[in-house]
Amino acid sequence: MGASRRTDRQLNERRGHRGEFFASIALMLKGYRIVARRYKTRLGEIDLIARRGDLVLVVEVKLRPTLTAAMDAVTRMSEKRIEAAADLWLMRQPDHARLSIRFDMVAVLPRRWPVHIPNIFEGRS
Repeated sequence: MGASRRTDRQLNERRGHRGEFFASIALMLKGYRIVARRYKTRLGEIDLIARRGDLVLVVEVKLRPTLTAAMDAVTRMSEKRIEAAADLWLMRQPDHARLSIRFDMVAVLPRRWPVHIPNIFEGRS
């Protein structure tokens, strides 16, 4: 791997971490507690897991120039990967039987407050 490709990857990773930080702040100000960041499983990674009471948010964070671009970046394949990783996380929770899970997205856009989109997978066929 060339030096420029490695630098690009590191830059993108730093941007992603910064986006996750801003998304975390936005969710915490809404009363959610961040319980996991970059939760990795053999099936995929979840950017953020947040909780308020018995509601658990599995959050995909997207840094894009527009809200449309952010929403388009959540593909059917990423939906399956995120759902599978969430199932693994949920099974490991001692109180999993009483938890409600929701799949959300936070779009981090230039010069705007992060946009929280609840139920990002709802309505897809």
